[in-house]
Amino acid sequence: MPLDITLLNLPGAVSPGEFEILQSPSLKHHTFHVVDGDACNVKQFGNRSFDLVFSNSVIEHVGPRARQAEFAHEVLRLGKTYRVQAPSKWFPIEAHTGMPFFWFYPEWLRAAVIGNWRKRLPEWWADYVGTTRVLSRGRMAELFPNGRTRVEYFLGFPKSYVSHSRE
Repeated sequence: MPLDITLLNLPGAVSPGEFEILQSPSLKHHTFHVVDGDACNVKQFGNRSFDLVFSNSVIEHVGPRARQAEFAHEVLRLGKTYRVQAPSKWFPIEAHTGMPFFWFYPEWLRAAVIGNWRKRLPEWWADYVGTTRVLSRGRMAELFPNGRTRVEYFLGFPKSYVSHSRE
């Protein structure tokens, strides 16, 4: 069954090479719409415009708690159903940095590591990690109160949290 898929991302975030993947023969029976926008304020779409809103490891990148709440509000407003995933800080290898237990380092040590990255790596990388705000399972459940929040495990460790609609 052909799907009508809308991909929302920050302006300029989808490279030409990534767009070419959407044009591949195996996907040609689907229709893709690539839209620039802010996932915390998707004013160009009306309530319940989508059968499914899917987000994989985005909510931890939108900013502080207030922006995460705006993101969740838009997910709930836009979708007839939804599935939102976020990584768990309890997984031994941090998903963004590859470092063990990064979120348990003292704030000063995390700041020093990120400062070191600023000297050696592209600036966007340090900003990307430095502005990441991981969520707890409880916070996910709070943001998506009408759904179910469950834990995905890998090798017995909590890898991520998934909130999804009950419908």
